[in-house]
Amino acid sequence: MDYAVVETGGKQYTLKEGELVRVEKLPVEENATVELKEVLVVKKGEELRVGNPTVEGATVVCEVAGTDRAKKIVVFKKKRRKGYSRKQGHRQWFTTLRVKEIRL
Repeated sequence: MDYAVVETGGKQYTLKEGELVRVEKLPVEENATVELKEVLVVKKGEELRVGNPTVEGATVVCEVAGTDRAKKIVVFKKKRRKGYSRKQGHRQWFTTLRVKEIRL
């Protein structure tokens, strides 16, 4: 089972070829090709490479499947007995990527 651990948007993701993954919003068009170069770990066949901090020459090629917004979350603040309450909603942007190839 081939996989790679990449870092994008301040988070780390384990990716396998052919799967869909939601990452923090990237400034790219739909159906564009994106190369993720911050590869921390790669396992291809029997070979396992761990970066220090990244693996030299390793990239993950992805296709942008779309950009959308996540489900709404409610931020509610309250201080008891003071008459203070604030309600705020937030929907985070994300980009959906389809992993095409893991290159070493």
